[in-house]
Amino acid sequence: MSIAKGVHKFLVIFGLLCLVVTPLNTGAQASIGFDSQWPTYGGDPGGMRYTSASQITKTNVAQLAPAWTFHTGSVAKNRPRTGDSSFETTPILFHNALYFTSPFDEVFAVNPATGDALWQYDPKITTNPTVGMITSRGVAAWPAAVPAGARAEASSAPCSGRIFVATMDARLIALDAATGQPCSDFGNAGTIDLSKNVDNYHVRDPYFFTSPPTVIGDLVIIGSAIGDNQRVDIDSGVVRAYDCRSGRLVWTWDPIPWAQQQKIRTGAANAWGVIAADPEHNLVFVPTGSPSPDFTGIMRPGDNRDANSVVALEATTGRRVWGFQVVHHDLWDYDVAAEPLLFTWRNNIPAIAITTKQGMIFVLNRLTGEPLFPITEHPVPASDVPGEQASPTQPFQDIATLSPIAFPSGAQLGASPQDDAFCRKAISALRYEGIYTPPSLRGTFDFPGNLGGVNWGSASFDPVSGILYANTNRYGVRITLVKRKNPTLAFLESLPDRPKLLVVFLTPTAILLLLLCAMIVRKSLSPGRVPLLIGICFAFIGILVLRHLQRMPPPPAVHSVEHFGHEFSPQSETPYAIDRVPLVAPSGMPCTVAPWGTVSAVNLNTGKPVWQTPLGTLIPGQHTGTINLGGDVVTASGLLFTGASEQPLLRAFDSATGEELWTGNLPAPAQSTPMSYTVAGRQFVVIAAGGHGAFGTPISDALVAFALPENGQKKSSK
Repeated sequence: MSIAKGVHKFLVIFGLLCLVVTPLNTGAQASIGFDSQWPTYGGDPGGMRYTSASQITKTNVAQLAPAWTFHTGSVAKNRPRTGDSSFETTPILFHNALYFTSPFDEVFAVNPATGDALWQYDPKITTNPTVGMITSRGVAAWPAAVPAGARAEASSAPCSGRIFVATMDARLIALDAATGQPCSDFGNAGTIDLSKNVDNYHVRDPYFFTSPPTVIGDLVIIGSAIGDNQRVDIDSGVVRAYDCRSGRLVWTWDPIPWAQQQKIRTGAANAWGVIAADPEHNLVFVPTGSPSPDFTGIMRPGDNRDANSVVALEATTGRRVWGFQVVHHDLWDYDVAAEPLLFTWRNNIPAIAITTKQGMIFVLNRLTGEPLFPITEHPVPASDVPGEQASPTQPFQDIATLSPIAFPSGAQLGASPQDDAFCRKAISALRYEGIYTPPSLRGTFDFPGNLGGVNWGSASFDPVSGILYANTNRYGVRITLVKRKNPTLAFLESLPDRPKLLVVFLTPTAILLLLLCAMIVRKSLSPGRVPLLIGICFAFIGILVLRHLQRMPPPPAVHSVEHFGHEFSPQSETPYAIDRVPLVAPSGMPCTVAPWGTVSAVNLNTGKPVWQTPLGTLIPGQHTGTINLGGDVVTASGLLFTGASEQPLLRAFDSATGEELWTGNLPAPAQSTPMSYTVAGRQFVVIAAGGHGAFGTPISDALVAFALPENGQKKSSK
């Protein structure tokens, strides 16, 4: 009996120990194991941007100071288009190193405690002049999850840990996490040409990659970025999965297979944002964009299924499981830019939150796509453009919005009564009947605009409180359809640049005029007048050329437009070009209601708003908010960190109230999303502070890590 009791006692103790050391299986969140690491772009495969690190609290956040600063050296290299670049990366913590990219797809590995360089890799990208931006938002790692005790062993063999980067010149590269050398067994000596096997691909097309790939199991999954508004039959938005070891293509998924039956095939509907993953349920969630072109749907009638959607695919096969469309028959560039956010709803239902440019949130069961709050189809304005069939309804969910979809009655537009008068007069000359007012020939005021609501910075989520946080914009644009009756406009669309226009279009005219001049000179009775007559002829030709150039519309947007400025794009193969420009007052302030940029919090368990606070300012001393790009990270200690605004500051907010508790100076504005982790008991908050070429802010290459002082002493940055 004593032996039996001893065995029984041993088994009981052993069982209790197993319960202590084994994590409970409470869904995808628990399987991630919030251990204050940051193994993926969004912090976990489902993109919650939450850290359990809690050393930095509301009571000591004021003591935060730069612990180290790492400079990539990208700005000093002064490559072509350096001034157009934006440092938007979010590092990942993998195999005890931080990995991140420069805007030119250089990959860096640094010590997470000191910021010391471990290695770097330069893919020497070829900058496509048709690409409207120069940026890279980060990398992905494989294996996607390695037990903590196995990390050292896993990293000992060559390429047992891999870092994947997708480049601006359409390559997928696998690097050894330990050395930065290309993995020779992946693709062609470590590289896959992503421009291959893409329907409608043309070398002149802006086909590129800005977001990191997604790794799930042994697959690396990639979407693409495609030039907007150039023509109907632009490149396909195909999504592809490759074997992480060999680079073998495993599956492809076309978001709009219905387009294959069209006379002129619609392209795009591509996933340029981050694809979320649910390893437990073998699912990936693909955020898709607008079918081409954005602002004219005459050539793509119907709802355009699975464009402007989040689509759940079986990760191992690419089989479509379900899809939810946030806007039908898009005419406003309302692609799903944010990474879908995976969470557990009310502690028991696997859920997904979709945040949109319209400022809306859609909360669904992520296994079935069924809504967790009621969704209704509301009537919206009809198009008045011949041939355009706008959707008669759009989906709305019974949940708080992150930003307004309409102006409060009587609220001031702009920053002053003068701004308000100007803006109201400008809007009154345009068509505007609220959200989803279609583009028109006379001009439409589009609010929220294509930069409104939530963009690629995505949202964060506190799994304890059930609160979602997101940075939002309140941005309006004027969009005007331009008839293609102008022969000069039609000719312009077929040419790559204005010099070719001068050669091809004006040369015949110049030759005819020169022949006429020669005839006049030949018949001239006075040889002394020959130089004078030749000069008059050339002056006449010059005047004609100058007048013609002055009357020309702008050249195609792909060669002239700033990413967030004025755009004139051809939308070839449709009856209309598009002219789009932000609507601002003479003071430079947006023609919308302040604040123009906010941080917002919504409780997803109840669907109710929690708080909203301005993010940044355009007018010193006032809480105006600014147009912002980048996301936020929420901590277990009740803090929300974000940069994103036009000021060179990292901010910390009380996640319960929205009160701004602290600001930290940066060398340039941070149009990026921060991340946080703990090393040797010390919590760091890291952010890329590089400015944004399209915003006209200072450009930098600084990755800055903030931490509490060691031993009570503040530590200066390197």
